[in-house]
Amino acid sequence: MSADYYHAKDAPPPGGSYSHGVIANGFLYTCGMGPADPGTGKIVDGGVAEQTRQTLKNLQAILAERGATMDQVVKVTSHLQDLHRDFAAYDAVYREFFKAPFPVRTTVGSQLMNILVEIDLVVAL
Repeated sequence: MSADYYHAKDAPPPGGSYSHGVIANGFLYTCGMGPADPGTGKIVDGGVAEQTRQTLKNLQAILAERGATMDQVVKVTSHLQDLHRDFAAYDAVYREFFKAPFPVRTTVGSQLMNILVEIDLVVAL
């Protein structure tokens, strides 16, 4: 199996030892992305809606680096710092980026490092 690991120039730089994306066996897998502004590297101001929107924009940049779009997403995994409080606002913003038929999705509550949301994608190429 060959794999193409890459970093997207329009996404925030990784905060650790990982790639933004990898293409293998006809799928693009993204890293877990958070709500950092790619220009400043700072976490965007606001609540979970603003952070979800920035996170999904960052993921769009990772997909665009390899010519993919959100319409090709088949699986979404989302982590929310406070699942019960933030799910409705997160889901409303999610619907700005995804339309029916929606990708499959797992949304869980997680202990996150100074952010309210982290999302990763699996994309069919």
